[in-house]
Amino acid sequence: MRAGAVTAAATLMMLMSSPAMAYVRDDGDNPGGGLSVGQTLGLFVALPIVAFAVIAGLCLIPGSKRK
Repeated sequence: MRAGAVTAAATLMMLMSSPAMAYVRDDGDNPGGGLSVGQTLGLFVALPIVAFAVIAGLCLIPGSKRK
């Protein structure tokens, strides 16, 4: 019960504080242009898949040389 109360209190405090900071712009804040659909898919889908494939390939290389 104590863990539930602590979790609920922490969640409530985060929910109350996070939206307040979203509307305040910092000095010198200059957001750039948005990404297109292709750029977004490339950055968040294709790039992680390629990185995973490269890392998996590098892990498999030492095992294939033993045969």
